[in-house]
Amino acid sequence: MSGTTASTPPGRPAARRDGRRDRWDAHKAERREHVLAAAVAVIEEGEAGAEVPVSAIAARAGLSRTVLYRHFADRADLDAAVQAHIVQQLFDELLPAVTLEGSIGDIIERIVATYVAWSAAHPSLHRMIESDLGPGGGAVTQGTEVVAGQVLALIVAALQLLGAEITEDDAAVLDPLTHGLVGAVVAAVRRWLALPERRPDAVVLAETVTDSVWYLLDGHARALGVELDRDQPLADLFEDPAPPTAPAADGAGSTT
Repeated sequence: MSGTTASTPPGRPAARRDGRRDRWDAHKAERREHVLAAAVAVIEEGEAGAEVPVSAIAARAGLSRTVLYRHFADRADLDAAVQAHIVQQLFDELLPAVTLEGSIGDIIERIVATYVAWSAAHPSLHRMIESDLGPGGGAVTQGTEVVAGQVLALIVAALQLLGAEITEDDAAVLDPLTHGLVGAVVAAVRRWLALPERRPDAVVLAETVTDSVWYLLDGHARALGVELDRDQPLADLFEDPAPPTAPAADGAGSTT
């Protein structure tokens, strides 16, 4: 019939195009991660808050500026991506510490000590993620939202285990209080990092901040009629632990 041409079976050309596109997308993602890793390395080598030229990032990545900017719209896009990359590194360290394992004192100490240790080891990265790149605030501000949400869930779970009677107003105020608590820890570490001499040392700072968080939580718990024991493992408060021999259903699991 006029107007027709022989062709391969339906779907094959599209499949080849999709395969090429997938490989190209994977290549671009890999190259982008390579650039971000190079940026982090350059930032780590410099003083906290020092300007980092794009040329230095490109050189570390083994690329020209032109090739680098094929993966980012502009410098602002690059900076935002670097911030997000660093925040993810921090989250990889911090979020596993936000669990109900151990006593209340253990939980507070674990979270605070992890954050202080990471910040002390990476002051330039901490300064970078504090930079305000837009109306939404810096990456630390955005990251605080995530961490505060995790801590809020932890506090609610702990209060439930302790049998606290929480009114609607109590529940409503927990959100801003938790965000304020996390923000206070971030602010204390920020100030400590900015001091000409970081005194006290990181261990003492973490211990002091841990104590401050405990005093705040203990005070609010008392107002709710709950007596906290800083050293009591929260596992002791579970009234009905799961039978140790019960088989797990497919796809089911437990987390702590």
